Amino acid sequence: DGMDVKAEPQQAPSQGIAELYHPRKCSATGRLIASKDHAAVQINVGHVDPGTGVYTSEYTTFALCGYIRFKGRGDDALNRLAAEAGLMKAMESFPHPSSAADADED
Repeated sequence: DGMDVKAEPQQAPSQGIAELYHPRKCSATGRLIASKDHAAVQINVGHVDPGTGVYTSEYTTFALCGYIRFKGRGDDALNRLAAEAGLMKAMESFPHPSSAADADED
């Protein structure tokens, strides 16, 4: 699911013709990702065991449309989505880099 493929109608025995093409949706905006949006990306974020730090062979998939990436918001969107999915802490919980630099000067 989520892969761009050519739409090829198939004959379903009871329902008639069914389309195989399922367009992806941007995880950040909810917009449909057009087949011609070549700037769109799909990213699989691996799950890690909290105790050992080892990859668990599971992942969560996020799709970002070209619009988000063009506006320079892809990084923030991916951080927000990963935090909402429980894959990382929210960015607000980390100290701002400028406040860390101020603490070093003292």
